[in-house]
Amino acid sequence: MIKKIIVIGSGKGGVGKSTVSVNLAVSLAKKKLKIGLLDADIYGPSIPRMLGITEKPKASKEKKILPYEKYGIKSMSIGNMIPDNSAIIWRGAMASSAIRQLYNDVEWGSLDYLLLDLPPGTGDIQLSICQNFNVNGAVIVSTPQEISLIDVRKAISMFNKVNVPIIGLVQNMSYLKINGEKQFIFGKDGVIEEAKKQSLKFLGEIPIISDIAKSSDEGLPMSLNSNNEVSEVFQNLAEHTLRSIKNIKIKEVKIS
Repeated sequence: MIKKIIVIGSGKGGVGKSTVSVNLAVSLAKKKLKIGLLDADIYGPSIPRMLGITEKPKASKEKKILPYEKYGIKSMSIGNMIPDNSAIIWRGAMASSAIRQLYNDVEWGSLDYLLLDLPPGTGDIQLSICQNFNVNGAVIVSTPQEISLIDVRKAISMFNKVNVPIIGLVQNMSYLKINGEKQFIFGKDGVIEEAKKQSLKFLGEIPIISDIAKSSDEGLPMSLNSNNEVSEVFQNLAEHTLRSIKNIKIKEVKIS
């Protein structure tokens, strides 16, 4: 039984949705919650690499796919099933069907939260998930600059139209520290200001730290180690997410 589903989206690629998804999942698991992570980015799956999973999935006696269990979370991705460097060239309907299969045909067991790492955009996959799953809320990730926020506004509009509550906004690549001083490479507080304009919760900011990219490439999420700045950032993000989702109620999804 899956109690609640949270989607992680942005409307734009390259803003760090997968990094946030993995580290948020690990941080929630550290709070003694049962957490699953489904990689819904069919065309560009990156969760297997970020979790350091290379082996193919196995099946249970009931012929259901067994999820990977690592770092305290259960996970599954289409990336676990295709050869490295192979492109998935599917139309939207096929990709949406694959997501439903990864949800229905995987033996998730009992979960407090299932996190879905969404692909960029506001198309077939996103609408199929909103229509077929009981999504409890969306966490939206963006970098501070306007070019990212343009697509974020579209994602917010999409979630509003399909009655998926927005848990809050996360500002990734917020700043870079040089000699102890914050340098705002992508602009300052763009996501914070957008959250205020849209009357949405701001869940937290993530600085630019080279070790985040390195740990993702190595399959060792930085949130595993409690003694670093990044782990503290994601623990705070997990707490704010849990607080925000408490009072959210699922509305009927209407897609025209």
